Amino acid sequence: MDSMDMNLLAAFDALLAEGSVTGAARRLGLSTSAMSRTLARLRLATGDPLLVRAGRGMVPTPRASELRDRVHELTRDVRAVLTPNVSHLDVATLQRTFAIRANEAFLEVFASAIVAAVVGVAPRVRLHFAPKPNKDAFSLRDGAIDLEIGVLGASAPEVRRRFLFRDDFIGAVRTGHPLLAWPMTPDRYVAYGHIVASRRGAFAGPVDDALQTLGLCREVVAVVPGFPDAMRIARDTDLIALIPRSCLVNSQSNAASIGQGLAILELPVRTPEIVISAMWHPRMDSDPAHRWLRDTVMTVCNAAMPPQRGSRVAPAN
Repeated sequence: MDSMDMNLLAAFDALLAEGSVTGAARRLGLSTSAMSRTLARLRLATGDPLLVRAGRGMVPTPRASELRDRVHELTRDVRAVLTPNVSHLDVATLQRTFAIRANEAFLEVFASAIVAAVVGVAPRVRLHFAPKPNKDAFSLRDGAIDLEIGVLGASAPEVRRRFLFRDDFIGAVRTGHPLLAWPMTPDRYVAYGHIVASRRGAFAGPVDDALQTLGLCREVVAVVPGFPDAMRIARDTDLIALIPRSCLVNSQSNAASIGQGLAILELPVRTPEIVISAMWHPRMDSDPAHRWLRDTVMTVCNAAMPPQRGSRVAPAN
């Protein structure tokens, strides 16, 4: 035991996760030269090159690939063992970084309020808002993401969730748009071009399914990555943007909000309700700091979202 250096385990985990000496050094707060020396020590200890040069990057050897999951689990377990288990949480002195993954529309509406609520009582806590390219639960499982905000995917049966709010789709058009002069009908809705947001680049969705039952089809002119992008384009054109109602929450009180210059169109067809939840891995259930973060996010969402389609608060599970 005297010859063991547990720091090598954390360094090995970082090297395998980043696939580069520079990335691992940045993750652990070390210099690149120090991480290079650590990699040399790991090679000596394991008798394997572990990471080898491939072009400008590095790739793991078969032995390193074989050890990847075991190293990550061991590193996580060691950190858990060496972290004090306290039943009373003093958020005023809490030092921790939480990674929250949410889409751009959620961040546009809620990020400022969440940051204010957190730093107001926990000045040493840092928040990392990560992009949401998909609904894969792997980042929750491996600990890279602490809290996921969005619609629960079907690929993660073990993931815990807590209801935040209900949402639905609406149309958004520029103020003064010709559609605002008369009652909305399905025929008038499809008479104009449309813009939709989709991470996957999909041109069709639930609205198109509903229109199809009426024998109608809308023309989608453009697909953008996020709802704020769709709102910006709708504000400057005659296109109709399809967005969640929550995107316009801030427009009632924030003069600089992206919602300014837009008017709401209630859709002439019914679309499925959107249930937004906070999701996390079950290993974080009893963690006091994580529980405080979940409660804070829920409080912010409840304060911002008006009651809609029933109660805005649902029991936690």
